[in-house]
Amino acid sequence: MDEEQKSRTDTLRRLRTSLDEMAGSRVTLIGDVMLDRYHHGYANNLNSIAPVPVLKIFQTDESPGAAAHIARGLNSIGLDVDFHTCVGDDREGKTIVEMLAQDGITTAGIESVAGRHTLVKIRFFGSRESLLDEDQILLQADRGPLDAMDDSVSESLTASALASLDQSCALVISDYDKGAVTVLGASQLISAAREHKIPVIVDPKLTGLDRSRGATVVLVEMRGMELMRRRMGGEDAQSAAEELIETYEWDALVVLGGVHGVTLYQAAGETVHIDCSASTPKQQIGLHDAAATALAVALGHGHSMEDAALLAAAACDCILTAAASHEFLDRETLGTWLDELSWQLQISDR
Repeated sequence: MDEEQKSRTDTLRRLRTSLDEMAGSRVTLIGDVMLDRYHHGYANNLNSIAPVPVLKIFQTDESPGAAAHIARGLNSIGLDVDFHTCVGDDREGKTIVEMLAQDGITTAGIESVAGRHTLVKIRFFGSRESLLDEDQILLQADRGPLDAMDDSVSESLTASALASLDQSCALVISDYDKGAVTVLGASQLISAAREHKIPVIVDPKLTGLDRSRGATVVLVEMRGMELMRRRMGGEDAQSAAEELIETYEWDALVVLGGVHGVTLYQAAGETVHIDCSASTPKQQIGLHDAAATALAVALGHGHSMEDAALLAAAACDCILTAAASHEFLDRETLGTWLDELSWQLQISDR
């Protein structure tokens, strides 16, 4: 085993051990939520009046999405989650709160906004009956509020999140640009977290990068990275990443490439690429949320940025091989995957 493989194996073992030492630690999480609804069925025929499949639905699943994915992942790994978000006062909002409570996640920080509709992301999956084992997404439909969130809601969420930082090991901001996080609120939270010397993990919308200014690490998908490179006129991803890190004062940028792996760019440190180890990738729903969970776990417990990126890559592998309606990260799956990666490195030397 060469030095790089030995170092990688040692890191995987350290990370695996850390998963068993998470009890009692708290993470402050603020961001937008939605209800994910999945319809699965058979698409055997085309519509008689349009070139679209007719989906015969046989199963419907629902799960809390967006920042709630992160809350469920952190909770599964064993951390206490101080979760700050808002929902509408409709059935979907109540469903999100009830499902999180059933997981054992404290919902005291979730505000219900009167007269507001909760965002619902509806996905239709279909396959040919008796011919295909795996289904594929046919259509996605979003249903939610059309008006902007009142700033007073974000101000309230920010104030409650600020109050919990002194007891937390990490801050996660999951921003889907739906109003839970504002530029001012994000700036206050990131500054306070820096004062408390706790890492800040931000998953921003590309149109809201100002809400990530000063973060410890920011998550971007590979397609988004390429889009920003073109906008900035950068020669390659490396130069674009360096410019983004300098402009927004990040310590690091993690680019999620799905089957193309994970790349870590650092303000002070080497660029590290980690190949995808998932042998049979199926889907990518929840990829960002799993990576944010893993980064919070690793950085919140004193691991280096390189170690945190490796755990994020392992978390992404778990999501890529998951069923589309069971995509939040859990401790057992992540632990098993770390064991498998460590074992693969050991037997590759034989």
